Amino acid sequence: QVQLVESGGGLVQAGGSLRLACTASGRAFNRYTMGWFRQAPGKERNFLAAIVRTPYNTRYADSVKGRFTISRDNAKNTVYLQMNSLKPEDTAVYYCAASAIATMTPSSSTYDYWGQGTQVTVSS
Repeated sequence: QVQLVESGGGLVQAGGSLRLACTASGRAFNRYTMGWFRQAPGKERNFLAAIVRTPYNTRYADSVKGRFTISRDNAKNTVYLQMNSLKPEDTAVYYCAASAIATMTPSSSTYDYWGQGTQVTVSS
């Protein structure tokens, strides 16, 4: 069992930056592929980024490639999402998730554990 807690959300102006963190409790964080998703009101949950356990390969959705960076610190059981050049359309609830599957799948159904989400609001 893995529990995930996100932090770092908030209100930021367009063009600004935020860094989200997701800290895991439970066993063997370093065995999981970690992902970030987001969900805007009335829309489906969308994949943003994923990072495998080692050698830390990453994958990004086209919508955030070049603006967002995923990273992890296994010693701290934490995965991060650095978000730069934020736009109003980035406004959503952001979720981290853990998958026992080693591949960086964008499908939410392959993730086994989810955090409660953190709100990110980007004002114009």
